[in-house]
Amino acid sequence: MRKYRKSLWANTLLSFGAAILFGGICYAAAVTVLSAISYWLIGSMQFVGIFTIASLVCTAYFSGRIYGKYRRRRGLIDGSICGLLLYSVISAAGLVVVGAPADIKKLLLLVIAGAAGGVAGVNSKRPKSLMENQ
Repeated sequence: MRKYRKSLWANTLLSFGAAILFGGICYAAAVTVLSAISYWLIGSMQFVGIFTIASLVCTAYFSGRIYGKYRRRRGLIDGSICGLLLYSVISAAGLVVVGAPADIKKLLLLVIAGAAGGVAGVNSKRPKSLMENQ
């Protein structure tokens, strides 16, 4: 008989932390891939703004989707919170590296994409690991 152990997703702070960590990994991967595409395939910097927006949208969407998929409630609100937390991380990194926080457009972009990911995660099929044995 297995011991009962609470899931990581039962604790709100830990689940936000896991979703933000996944979002950070997704951001690093998207920036790396899109930078390589810009450098080797295109050979110019004219699409850097579009690639930055694409990487931010991917980050917030998948962070909200992971959170919504495993928490299974309040997808719009919690996905927006994921986007807000990602903005705070990116803004803090901007303060350290550049000396200025990220602009308000990035906040709106991250919140909207996170909310969309949260709604998509809540409305998606439930993961098999969370199914109850019958």
